[in-house]
Amino acid sequence: MSTAFISHPDCHDHDTGEGHPESAQRLSVIEDRLLASRISDFTRYLDAPEVTKEQLLRAHTPEYLAMIDAVMPREGYSRLDPDTVISPKTLQAAKRAAGSVILAVDQVMSGQIRNAFCCVRPPGHHAESDRALGFCIYGNIAVGVKHALEAHGLKKVAVVDFDVHQANGTEDILIGDDRVLYCSIFQHPFFPYTPIPENSERVVSIPLEASAASAEFRAAVTGHWLPALERFQPEMIFISAGFDAHRDDEMSYVNLTDADFRWVTEEMVRIADISASGRIVSALEGGYELHSLARCAESHIRVLMGL
Repeated sequence: MSTAFISHPDCHDHDTGEGHPESAQRLSVIEDRLLASRISDFTRYLDAPEVTKEQLLRAHTPEYLAMIDAVMPREGYSRLDPDTVISPKTLQAAKRAAGSVILAVDQVMSGQIRNAFCCVRPPGHHAESDRALGFCIYGNIAVGVKHALEAHGLKKVAVVDFDVHQANGTEDILIGDDRVLYCSIFQHPFFPYTPIPENSERVVSIPLEASAASAEFRAAVTGHWLPALERFQPEMIFISAGFDAHRDDEMSYVNLTDADFRWVTEEMVRIADISASGRIVSALEGGYELHSLARCAESHIRVLMGL
């Protein structure tokens, strides 16, 4: 089987409270969709391990990690910021979420799988080196990128993020490392209201207006992402797979469709086939309207599988 589906029951146990959009239902609807379509019969399911402190320290400060360990509640709920709810089993879920990307990198680099989708929570792309934000605790993708560079010796890695929110955490941890090409598309102005990084040979950051739809999204990918990726020739592509730019998702105002997410995944697979021997590691970020999330995640995984 060429595609792994990596998750863990602990990721369901991260309790954010009634009515919170980042709920365990997000994973359940994806898993149910894959079961109903029988796609799960043709993926390799892997349990996410816990990330180690050493692996986290490549992306986060020691002070931040100590703070996270110290503030986790033994009962009830607490908050790391107005949006980021934590509860007694949150820390285990966060360690599994980051660990899933580590495992995906190891499996892809060993040749046991061609690519992987990490169906985990909490998400990661807002978590900075020393700050939790926007539902995110550890920078899952950033931790995986650092692992690919430091543990596996890759020289050129690309990160593409099509979540509707700017990936301030990924930017904070990875921008400035010449081994990393960072490509993002996001609604602007919008949460997290952080400065937009200046574009360069290693940064392709494309803000979209709230009214943007398929034409604007595809033009940004075709006109900016693809030329940069083709020049860079990454040895592995990491995808921050957020599906909250969908027109049915009330978390944003951008109006993408199921077909847009399939198309951008196809383009990333094409690039990976050219320079990276097909190596892709994808991890779930946003996506809060459960029906569109399930459909788009299934479509994303189908493309990774070559279907």
